[in-house]
Amino acid sequence: MRMVLAMAHDPQRTTNPSDDDARTPGGERVAKALARAGVASRREVERLIEAGRVALNGRVLTTPAVKVEPGDILTVDGAVVEDAEPARLFRYHKPAGLVTTHKDPQGRPTVFDNMPPGLPRLISVGRLDLNSEGLLLFTNDGGLARALELPATGVVRCYRARARGRVSQERLDRLMEGVTVEGVRYGPVEAHLDKAKEGPQGANVWLTVTLSEGKNREVRRVLESVGLTVNRLIRLSYGPLALGTLGVGEIEEVGPRVVREQFAEHIAPANLPKGDRPQFVAPPSVPRRPSGGAKSGGASGRSQAPREAAPKKVYKAGWAKAKAPKPGGMRTVKARPKAGAAARRPGPKPQG
Repeated sequence: MRMVLAMAHDPQRTTNPSDDDARTPGGERVAKALARAGVASRREVERLIEAGRVALNGRVLTTPAVKVEPGDILTVDGAVVEDAEPARLFRYHKPAGLVTTHKDPQGRPTVFDNMPPGLPRLISVGRLDLNSEGLLLFTNDGGLARALELPATGVVRCYRARARGRVSQERLDRLMEGVTVEGVRYGPVEAHLDKAKEGPQGANVWLTVTLSEGKNREVRRVLESVGLTVNRLIRLSYGPLALGTLGVGEIEEVGPRVVREQFAEHIAPANLPKGDRPQFVAPPSVPRRPSGGAKSGGASGRSQAPREAAPKKVYKAGWAKAKAPKPGGMRTVKARPKAGAAARRPGPKPQG
């Protein structure tokens, strides 16, 4: 068992946060080390340090400008942080109504509350707001998450949006020049008008929106600038990964070979995954109850009240009762002989 040693912190190992680890031998910054270990993103690690929850060799840290060297012991809330494991990546179909955070101050349900067992500690790659749905990526590698989130990386995100209002394609094309909304500058946004419909409540449109920045609520705010109010937003893809046929609430691990081929430039060589098959296999999904209610003993597991037997059909006197069809084919009906037919039937020919 690894022990936490109560060693004094060496002030000489404190460095300027703007220094590049690659140019400063002898370790890496604590925020980067914890992010690579999958504890949290660098920004979240800085918040943990400000809250006094991170310690290095037994001493609580007060600044993220600290170098971690081989053999050092890092703890978060008293628990030892193990060495970083190979990078893993997951696709998740986020439903609307969940918050993309580990803990919500307002007590709302989060995406992490709905994760199946058997997963490592994960952090989200970017976010989807409460009312947005669709593809959300998770990883255990903080460095990979940070790289895929940065606007400088230029990872393309594609969305399907339904909005209320009227707009022309010509006006949407102007968004390719970028737009400033309430003092925030947004980069080029490609928007295509797919469908427009006039209804009793006004005009509704469906659009396909593509961007590579991913700022907070960017799609909604950019479309508001052209007079549209988004009432449904679905993320279809994030970089080379697509939502596809992934069911709502389902999570699936991306294969190690795909991670190596698509994201190797964003992962430390020591953290590249090996093999071809993912480690996590999602449990079989439970079929949803149909809108009319499930039958007794169905997948929902809820017992239903027994149905009343259908009344038997009453036939009038002299009517023949219907016979059940033979299994595997149609019912064969034999014709009844007419009255007197037997008397007219020819008998055997006389001998002689």
